[in-house]
Amino acid sequence: MTEKSADGAQLDSGDVNLPARAVPAEIAPTVTGGGSPRRSVPPGLMRNLGLIIALAVLCVVGVITAGDRFASTDNLLTILRLASVIGVVSIGMTFVITAGGIDLSVGAVVGLASVWATTTGTQLLAQDVHWVIMVSTALLVGTAAGLLNGLMVAYGRIVPFIATLAMMAAARGLAEIIANRQTQIIRVREFLDVFTSDLLGIPVIVWIFALVAVAGWVLLNRTTFGRRTFAIGGNPEAARLAGIRVKRQTMLLYGLVGLSAGIAAVMIMARTTAGSSTHGTLYELDAIAAVVIGGTLLSGGAGTIVSTVFGVLIFTTLTNVFTLNNLSISAQAIAKGLIIVAAVLLQQRVAARARGG
Repeated sequence: MTEKSADGAQLDSGDVNLPARAVPAEIAPTVTGGGSPRRSVPPGLMRNLGLIIALAVLCVVGVITAGDRFASTDNLLTILRLASVIGVVSIGMTFVITAGGIDLSVGAVVGLASVWATTTGTQLLAQDVHWVIMVSTALLVGTAAGLLNGLMVAYGRIVPFIATLAMMAAARGLAEIIANRQTQIIRVREFLDVFTSDLLGIPVIVWIFALVAVAGWVLLNRTTFGRRTFAIGGNPEAARLAGIRVKRQTMLLYGLVGLSAGIAAVMIMARTTAGSSTHGTLYELDAIAAVVIGGTLLSGGAGTIVSTVFGVLIFTTLTNVFTLNNLSISAQAIAKGLIIVAAVLLQQRVAARARGG
């Protein structure tokens, strides 16, 4: 049985169509009316423009309040270094939240991966073989923790909030046991030489962040994996009916955010020249905040890597301005909380307008 669409095309009533939410706003078709297309400013461009303006305002405030201390090249590199580690975690978090999930364990997994990669045994093996052993250990630990989260969520049918909360507690506890609550100093000189160096005057960890961001953008916007992620976030049941293996995709998404935590562990090991069970504390909150301020919907179905990067830079610059002006950590926390609430309220208003409400 066929029906005619508004433009006269034949439609098969048996076709399974994904809902509009399953398609990212950036690639949604142009709104039409009266038989002729009506062009409008892409929502992604408007969102990024707003984030750029917010970042520019923060920079102006920094220059006014801190002068050359803020505007110096050294301070700029400091901001980029701070943004790099949490930025990599935020890239992974973007994928999970876009699919309608959440991961509260990323900070603890960063700590666990850094501890496991800097144990005496791991470092001795790295000295005998190659420093890549330390990197591989951190990446494997992070990915394994993420996949375990994915198994609990996808196949165990445990709510993501509860599953990842359990992993957060377990990973932090295991890290403390392995490290015996002590900081493990890195003694593999070759590892430090590579990851604490500069390339073209820019720290290597900043280059790593840039590469992860580019890879994340390509994966989310130019691959089948990304399209499946949007579809699951929009409507998991419709995605399943369309032939997407929802459980498998969900598990892989949590494995991906675990991998990002492993990469972040390598970066923070380089920054601090140590592994510690306290590494990554509250990273989950900072990552979620950056993703939300970037416009990724907590309900799933829409997300963007570029806006997440801007969100990370906004929060890092805000922290830097507060620090340079000797404002308390408590004041920073209040400011971040207000920004997150404002971002969520804006999301709800945009969603309501999209529904015609």
